[in-house]
Amino acid sequence: MIPKRKSSKLTLLFVGAILLLSFLLIKDAPHDGGVHVAIAPEVLFSIGGFPVTNTLFWGIFLSLVLIAMALRLRSTLQEIPRGFQNLAEALIEKFFDFTNTITGSIEKTKKIFPLAFSLFLFILFANLFAFLPGASAMTFHGEPLFRAVVTDYNLVLFMTLTTVIIIQIVAIAVNGPFGYLKKFINFSSPLNFILGIMDTVGELSKVLSMSFRLFGNIFAGEVLVAVMLSLMPYFVPLPFMLIGLLSAVIQAFVFSLLTIVFITMASEKASHGA
Repeated sequence: MIPKRKSSKLTLLFVGAILLLSFLLIKDAPHDGGVHVAIAPEVLFSIGGFPVTNTLFWGIFLSLVLIAMALRLRSTLQEIPRGFQNLAEALIEKFFDFTNTITGSIEKTKKIFPLAFSLFLFILFANLFAFLPGASAMTFHGEPLFRAVVTDYNLVLFMTLTTVIIIQIVAIAVNGPFGYLKKFINFSSPLNFILGIMDTVGELSKVLSMSFRLFGNIFAGEVLVAVMLSLMPYFVPLPFMLIGLLSAVIQAFVFSLLTIVFITMASEKASHGA
């Protein structure tokens, strides 16, 4: 028990020393008068009247990076994978197997996997890119050059609407136009009519639930870290940044997971209403 007590005391002393050092350093740190929090992304410049925001700029940049990485990987494929190819193949294989466990059909997996995996990679890289050292210090004409792409609700809403539209297309392809409409508009009985209303609300709620979950978690994490950096910029924000890093990975996985689940559900024949 003595070694454990000494270890706990040393831990408390270490944490106390860090807090004390943080308080001492913060006295000499310059204060800008508060934390600037803006939901809307900052406009960097305009092209023919079209505003180019920092989130749009980095979104296009990350997309080009991912495309370049994919093309590079394709052009350097080897029978015996090494290095980056080995990592990429392992990630693709694990995600494909995971998708297949949800769909239960290799044919469905082959159709759903490209969309789900692309969303996962883009959201993951967009979230992780926000943790690059010095990114927040870059400015362009007085505006922050970098901002986490997913903190732009317009982009998140666009990805969500694209996913939800694909879900509806799959449902129409499986059940036919009339079978699809019968799911939402069914006067055969009062129960089926109520179920149709509930299904309509459920489809509409997918847009809000998927977009708000992704946007809210990432945006709230950035605001929390910004507040902690303003109050105590040394050491203390590190745990919150680690939580934000964990949330960045989880939210990318959750969004792609919901995409897989919803498309799989839409690919099943409607069971009620006759």
